Amino acid sequence: MGKKSIMLRLAIVSVTVLAFGHAVYAQDKKATTPPPAPAKAAKAPSPCKGLDEAACKAKSAECQWIAPKKGKQKPYCKLKAAKKAAPAKKDAAPK
Repeated sequence: MGKKSIMLRLAIVSVTVLAFGHAVYAQDKKATTPPPAPAKAAKAPSPCKGLDEAACKAKSAECQWIAPKKGKQKPYCKLKAAKKAAPAKKDAAPK
């Protein structure tokens, strides 16, 4: 076998390995792409948003009027936060 024959065979093997490796890499890349996230459901708008002071105070069971003390922020109406129940106290055992 001549030197040219060996070099030609090595070149063919190298090209084949590179082509096969590239095809496998391209397939793996598509398989690892995460599926698109499902669309989130839109929240219902707050019943207190956009109300003036009188209307907000009329709905005092669910809304509260906020009047900032400092800064350039304007007064606004917002939904009252749900109050969390206080945790039950455990009786401490004497030591």
